[in-house]
Parts: sequence; C-alpha cells; structure tokens
Amino acid sequence: MSINRLPILVWGTLTASVANLFAVPALSAACLLLWLDRQFNMQFYNVKGGGDPLLWQHLFWIFGHPWVYALVLPAMGMVSDALPVFCRRPLVGYTAVALATVTTMVIGFGVWVHHMFAVGMPALAMSFFGAASMVIAIPSGVSVFAWIATIWGGRPIFTTAFHYFAGFIVLFVIGGVSGFMTAAVPLDWQLTDTYFVVAHLHYVLLGINVFPVIGGLYFWFPKMTGRLMNERLGRWGFWISFIGFNLAFFPMHIAGLMGMPRRIYTYDAGIGWTGPNLITSIGAFVFAFGLVLTLINLLRSLGVGEIADDNPWDAATLEWSVPSPPPAYNFARIPLWPAATPYGKTASTKQETDLILIPESYSIGAVRRSLPPRWTPRLKQYWSCRETV
Repeated sequence: MSINRLPILVWGTLTASVANLFAVPALSAACLLLWLDRQFNMQFYNVKGGGDPLLWQHLFWIFGHPWVYALVLPAMGMVSDALPVFCRRPLVGYTAVALATVTTMVIGFGVWVHHMFAVGMPALAMSFFGAASMVIAIPSGVSVFAWIATIWGGRPIFTTAFHYFAGFIVLFVIGGVSGFMTAAVPLDWQLTDTYFVVAHLHYVLLGINVFPVIGGLYFWFPKMTGRLMNERLGRWGFWISFIGFNLAFFPMHIAGLMGMPRRIYTYDAGIGWTGPNLITSIGAFVFAFGLVLTLINLLRSLGVGEIADDNPWDAATLEWSVPSPPPAYNFARIPLWPAATPYGKTASTKQETDLILIPESYSIGAVRRSLPPRWTPRLKQYWSCRETV
C-alpha cells in the first residue's frame, strides 16, 4: 500500500485531523480571552477598555470555517471510495481527487472573512477573501466532476447506497453554489443574516454529511454485522428523506431572498414569507419520517436481516477481502494492494509465511469461532503458518 493508493476516505480523514490541530486552538484562544474578560475584566472584547469585539469573530471563524471542511472531507471520502464499487469501475481522477481534498482544506483556512463582509472592512481585505472564497470552488468542482465521470463511464448498480451517494452529489452542488454566491461582496451584503444563509448552512452541514454517512451505513453494514439491510425499505427511506430535505431547506433560499432575517421566531402576516415557511415545515416532517424509516431498517436488519456473503457488493477494496464480519485479528495475512484491482475480484494477500498476523494468544479453537462456518475449509491454510508468528 503506497501513498498514491490510499483510499480517499483516508486522505479526507488525515486532512481533517491535521486541520483540526490548527483550527481548534483559535477557538480555544477565543474562549480563553472571553473567560479572562469575564473573570478578570481584561477588556479584550470591550471597546470602552480598548478591546475589539471583532476579535471574537475573527478567532471564531478562523476555527469555524475550516471546521466545516473538516466535517465534510471524510464524508466526501466515503463517496469517493464507495461510489466506484456500484459503478463497477475505479474512481476517475484518483490523484486529482486526493490533491483536491488537501487543497480544499488548505484554501479553507483563507476564507473565514467572508462571514464578516458586513461588519465594515477595507475593500482590499474583502477583495482578497472574496477571491479565495471563489477559488475554493475549484477543488470541490474537481471532486464533483470525478464522481459524475465515474457514474457516466461505469455501469451503475442502483442500490440504496448508490442512491444516497448520488443524492449527496446533488445536495453538494446546491450547497456549494449557494456558498459560492456569498463570495461576491455586494451580494453577500444583501444575504448576510437572512434565511438564505440558513439554507446554505443546512445543505452543507446536514445534507452533504448525513446522506454520505447513511449511504456508507448501507454499504458497510454487512461488513460490520454480517447482515444486509433491506433494499426496498432503504429506497423508500432515501426518496422520502431526499424529497423531504429539499422541501424543508430549499424554500429557505427563497425566503432569504425575500428578506426574511434569521434568528426570528415569528413575523407579521402579509409579508409574503408564509408560503416558503409552510413548505419548510411540511418538508421537515417528511425528512424526519424518512430518517425514522432508516432507523427502523437498521434495527430490523440487526435482528432479521438477510445473511450477507463475505463480499456482497463484489467490491475490490481491502476491507472486503476478509470475512464479514471480520475476525478479531482482522487480516490473517498482510494484504497486497495491486496497482489496479479490477472490479469483481477482491484484493489479494501475500503468501509468504513470515507475514502471518494471527497472534500467538489465539488458539485454533478461537480462530475457528471467529470465522464464519463457510471459512472452515480454509482454516488449515491459515493455521499452517501458525508457528511463524
């Protein structure tokens, strides 16, 4: 396994983890200064004492905007790794997607000021951060085109997981475009603190995180439990969730463009906001019902779900080269990841006896109990190298 063969999920998780090392201290510093202000009257944020309340906003958003990408990149990695399985072909542009993952996070540290365009800042500063907020759409677009090309050039199998991954792409584009719009300073002045921003927030933090995770649940559920989730119930859950989500949050864009401010709980009749808000309320209940169906499917499948094969999706990634669920010792032999594994064949394992990884503390009985019955004929092959551990 070389660095240019790592799963994109690993790239996304690694990038997010490194980013948190730099982003979280900004929030910690902001909270520390606030605590010092309140406990010891240090005046960091008090204008009368020579402080600046904008310092809080800067420190918070230096953390807040990279944190959004730290949440999204692992979810994007799930799609990049699992979507090709159902398209029966490798991911298009693997290297470009890996580089886009890292680039998105790097640029993400330079766009926080677009949350503050309305506070009154120098034009040069707003121009720089506005441009950075537009540039960050490029690596995101690379990933989107790679996913679409993978579907277009493959032979899609329309499982429930595939539906969730494809739905994610739609939501990702809508959420990304609405965010890209706020990079234009004059437009941002009109949209700041309106429901348009609330809609964008929900598409980014809810839509493009929840849908890939649920798709990943359907994909990896057999690996975790040895059972399959119900496909029919899963498709019902997807369509109800997808329709409900868009009914709930897309009208918020319209309400925001009509001038509805955020952080209000009521408004006067006759303003024109009633229609979008009514649709939003209905959509929220529909979306919740779809999530309930997914939860029911999960709980039902844990008990009476169809028994899964070791590799029910005929995937070519490493986790599917061991039994489902995996034995306690995981891989019996160090896996060998070839340069290009054709779909329909799982990754191979090295045959050298000095690479056996079954711990000495495992007896042959323990190994037999950890393997499904269908693997019993292979047990001798596994145990033949027991003495080499």
